[in-house]
Amino acid sequence: MHQTIVGLKEFRENVESFAKRVSKGRSFIVVKRSKPIFRVAPLDEVERWETVVDFTKIKKGGIPAEVMIKYLANGQTRKKSSKA
Repeated sequence: MHQTIVGLKEFRENVESFAKRVSKGRSFIVVKRSKPIFRVAPLDEVERWETVVDFTKIKKGGIPAEVMIKYLANGQTRKKSSKA
């Protein structure tokens, strides 16, 4: 697979353009002072993100970040309140 080499400054100044090209399957090696520092490439189907938490099921309108961090750290799910 051929990857285009691009300078960090050019990448920074044109990030939106590079993002569009990546979404179409292109990949790039970004260099700083002629040394590669990172690669930008499209995700494979296997690498796509999965939904970990559906925020809409926790509380409409969202919850404080501290609460979400606690849920994620402890592997908890919100307990349904019993309103009778």
